[in-house]
Amino acid sequence: MKILISNSSPDPIYEQIKSEIEHQIVTGELSDGEVLPSIRKLALDLQISVITTKRAYDDLEKEGLILSVPGKGSFVSAKNKALLKEKKLKLIESKLADAVEAAKMLGVKKKELERMLSLLLKED
Repeated sequence: MKILISNSSPDPIYEQIKSEIEHQIVTGELSDGEVLPSIRKLALDLQISVITTKRAYDDLEKEGLILSVPGKGSFVSAKNKALLKEKKLKLIESKLADAVEAAKMLGVKKKELERMLSLLLKED
């Protein structure tokens, strides 16, 4: 598992870790039941406090994305498929909102944007 954190980001480090892991779960890079690095190992790898890593894991567990088993570690939860689908749709919606905002800034009309989307969908 690869996690990138940035000291220049306005987001706290625990949020960056949480977002990275969440993204990997939502995109399928991390699959159901996959073991996550221990809190201590991840803290050591990222050269950050164990408390920071624990906070990220705690937040992910509260959201139902990971499951921590005392003495065994943390695992990607065999999550509710509806929750996973909703997170994926939220990710797509966010990216589409960014594209719409860019189109508005550049003066791209709705019909042209719809044509672009249609072309992109047909390429698959």
